[in-house]
Amino acid sequence: MLLAIDCGNTNTVFAIWDGADFIGTWRTATEHRRTADQYYVWLNTLMRLQNIDVTITDVIVSSTVPRVVFNLRVLASQYFNTRPLVVGKPDCKLPVDVRVDAGTAVGPDRLVNTVAGYDKYGGDLILVDFGTATTFDVVDSDGAYIGGAIAPGVNPSLEALHMAAAALPHVDVSKPPQVIGTNTVACMQSGVFWGYIGLVREICARIRAERDRSMRIISTGGLAPLFQQAEALFDAFEDDLTTHGLNVIYQYNKDNP
Repeated sequence: MLLAIDCGNTNTVFAIWDGADFIGTWRTATEHRRTADQYYVWLNTLMRLQNIDVTITDVIVSSTVPRVVFNLRVLASQYFNTRPLVVGKPDCKLPVDVRVDAGTAVGPDRLVNTVAGYDKYGGDLILVDFGTATTFDVVDSDGAYIGGAIAPGVNPSLEALHMAAAALPHVDVSKPPQVIGTNTVACMQSGVFWGYIGLVREICARIRAERDRSMRIISTGGLAPLFQQAEALFDAFEDDLTTHGLNVIYQYNKDNP
């Protein structure tokens, strides 16, 4: 059994692959002080609650937070008796090329999403990930990662607005009933919601124009369905894009030792 771990800046996802499907997926807040023992107790408890009784033999990790990787390595070695594959490390091979400026460090989550997108949809893609940052990743016709764009995430933008302006409250992201807000909360929700609609549309349009070709737009991340309510911004939404990519990378390394 494979344990795929996707560690982002805000949340960490654990998913178990049984060879045919993900049979369990759990999410926890990312915390670099969490020990291997704490991870194991938490994961083992959730598995038992869902009557999942399996033996984990392999682990693969993608982490945008380097400080958590050590304890995840200890988790794999101490409790599952295996050395984990860590995306971005030299011993973890990718089934696609990375064509960016020399010396550029690409976030492992962006590489994993590229692998997953190409495996599911083929090339010429724009992958939009609504996470702590809103990222736009461009996948070439042969599956190579060739760059993209990074914008502030939706929730951090709202939090920054609240922190910088004492009179503005903290609000949740939602689709406002109209563009013109008639109170402070409605005004903030309208600005963020329609502002991000415009941001996504404009960046994707410019990427397509720069590439001079038709490109499908695939979204992922928790807020993607919310923005899809407004207009048909995306050709598809993938809730488990990163965990799928981790499985593809694991299988590729297993087949190409």
